[in-house]
Amino acid sequence: MKRRLVSTLLALLLLFIIPAQASAAERAIVRTESSLLLSGSTIVKSACSLVGCQLLYGIDGTLGRLFLVLIPDPLDPEAVVATLATLPGILDAELDQIVRTTGADGDSAPPALLDDEPLGYYGVTVRAGYVRQPAEMILGITKAHSKYGVTGKGITVAVIDTGVDPSHPVLKPILLTGYDFTRNRDGGSERSDVDQSTMAVLDGAEPGWVNQSTMAVLDQSTMAVLDDPEHAAFGHGTMVAGVIHLTAPRAKILPLKAFRSDGSGYASDVLRAIYVAVNAGAKVINMSFSFSTFSRELERTMSYATSKGVIGVGSAGNDGQRIDVYPASLSTVIGVASSTDWDTLSDFSNFGPNVAWITAPGEAIVSTYPFGTYAAAWGTSFSAPFAAGTAALLAEVSKKVSSTQAADAEGKYTVWLSSEVSKGRMYVPAAVRAWREKLGLK
Repeated sequence: MKRRLVSTLLALLLLFIIPAQASAAERAIVRTESSLLLSGSTIVKSACSLVGCQLLYGIDGTLGRLFLVLIPDPLDPEAVVATLATLPGILDAELDQIVRTTGADGDSAPPALLDDEPLGYYGVTVRAGYVRQPAEMILGITKAHSKYGVTGKGITVAVIDTGVDPSHPVLKPILLTGYDFTRNRDGGSERSDVDQSTMAVLDGAEPGWVNQSTMAVLDQSTMAVLDDPEHAAFGHGTMVAGVIHLTAPRAKILPLKAFRSDGSGYASDVLRAIYVAVNAGAKVINMSFSFSTFSRELERTMSYATSKGVIGVGSAGNDGQRIDVYPASLSTVIGVASSTDWDTLSDFSNFGPNVAWITAPGEAIVSTYPFGTYAAAWGTSFSAPFAAGTAALLAEVSKKVSSTQAADAEGKYTVWLSSEVSKGRMYVPAAVRAWREKLGLK
């Protein structure tokens, strides 16, 4: 205790001696220790009174142990965080890093995006190219539905992303009311990020690029408005939700908007979204985004979610490198890399035994897009939801499936692809078969 007191006094002294490095207010995530005498918020307020920070709000809901604080200019954020971690009642503290969700550079319009024949799909009418695309056939999605009778019924998949278009006719029947953490209000709609004047869609228009990774079926004026840095990730969440729906068409989707249309978001909002997903009863969480550096709080939060039976799925990232990104590299998360339609690793996909447990197609994936239309996109962001949807199918077989069991099932009978992937390219019927075998079912 005496040693901690001395280190605390030294840290406080350094905090006010070292010149401030920050040019604007920053934020920090603070975890408190359990206390029978003081609430977590009281502990944080007391700590902030010493170092000059300000308590904003709790992150972990009713658990009351994790909080977000504001570090005003001209204080040095790193010094404040270091000092907070030494104060009584504080277990840990880290800066609230910026997280991004983006796609990879695309190629040309795939034939599936041009296939606009109306087709019935589980109670709604879709463009045939959505169902007939190569990824669906490579993964055997329809075969899994017909052979094992699994569609994700009764399972909720949370999508932590840029939001989802709630009015899309394909997704509307299975969407739950989510939450928008970027605005702190109910909903989770992606369309909140665009002005009403951009919402006109011309049916039957030729596909065009809305950004480097996404080609959508929109009129030219709408594409021009969206083709700017502010909307670099617009449509991302709706497309991710569409891939999950393609794989598990009767699963419910809970949209949790933690990212803005430019693809940026706060780590604290991601953590809040995970806690909300757990409390809302989500069985699967899809996380098509990357923390470039390790976050102890992300690890702790995912460990908590896993302890509650949640299956986490994360995208491996699009740097084309052998690197670890998070949450995909966490041991509690199924990391998914991107593969081509010819079962080779995509050039843009990250790889390595930690980040890439399995692969799924991630090139020219056709999915739902805001304004009730469709788009094709490239990136591991669109590989991960195939695995998330498959996890929902496994959970329909038995909700007792754990994160480890889901990972084992999805990785058991895979197609070998590369030594840089722990298992291989997943195959949905094989994953369902593996889980049924584990349960002693035929």
